[in-house]
Amino acid sequence: MTDIVGNGCRTEEFIIHDLALIEGGKHKGTLKVAANAMSVIPWVGGVIAVGKSIHNDIEQGKVNRLHQEWLYTHKVKIEELYNDLNDFSQRIDDYHEDLDSRLESESYLSLVRKAFRSWDEAETNDKRRYIMNLLTNAATSRLCPDDQIRHFNEWIDKYNEIHFLVIKAIALSTSAGITRKNIWLSFSDSVPSDDSPDAGLFGLVMRDLNTGGVIWQQRQTNHKGQYLKSKSSTTTASSNVRESPFENVKRWELTPLGREFVHYTMNEVVGRLE
Repeated sequence: MTDIVGNGCRTEEFIIHDLALIEGGKHKGTLKVAANAMSVIPWVGGVIAVGKSIHNDIEQGKVNRLHQEWLYTHKVKIEELYNDLNDFSQRIDDYHEDLDSRLESESYLSLVRKAFRSWDEAETNDKRRYIMNLLTNAATSRLCPDDQIRHFNEWIDKYNEIHFLVIKAIALSTSAGITRKNIWLSFSDSVPSDDSPDAGLFGLVMRDLNTGGVIWQQRQTNHKGQYLKSKSSTTTASSNVRESPFENVKRWELTPLGREFVHYTMNEVVGRLE
């Protein structure tokens, strides 16, 4: 904590100086992206104000410990904000086309503001990475409509880490799909009993993703791309046991929209998904 005070409020200097370094990038539109990102993160202005207050207190020979503690708790996130914005700028610079008209358009900046509200609320680094990948891909190519980008952003907001573990397991499976049991075993060492809390949570996650349009049971198409009705299987012997949450016959896959979500949020700059 003393390094914040001793260095004359490094956090305040970061906001004023370090973000300005983005100006040196090839695409000047990244400045507007950074400004719009910071405009929707409520504590950024507070960090500047508290930083100045601590600086004045140092000059007067006193330090407000509450302000110092508050500033310290934001130090890591401040650095993460700069790192993500700087990484975004560098990735945009690697793209050779002129992107300034896209970066400076209100349609794109509205995506930026929505995304950084989500970035600020994200519980994990993975979620923040998905958000930054989505923003980069939305900038470098009109891969999909902006409304679809917003919908992907909302999925990132809505789903938790276990949802993303399920999505990744299905995404990494072969074209033959993957069963519920094998999805579970992709991130757990053993299969719990059907009446366990883990089974209940897993069933809830699968329902969330299914009703949300991210995954579905594997289905076949004809030569026109129309989905075929599944053939009803005749059961020779009835059972008094309900289907297990870890059922190991029916196979699951990403929906077309789910595949695009994975493609554009879990990868760096990408081309259109075929």
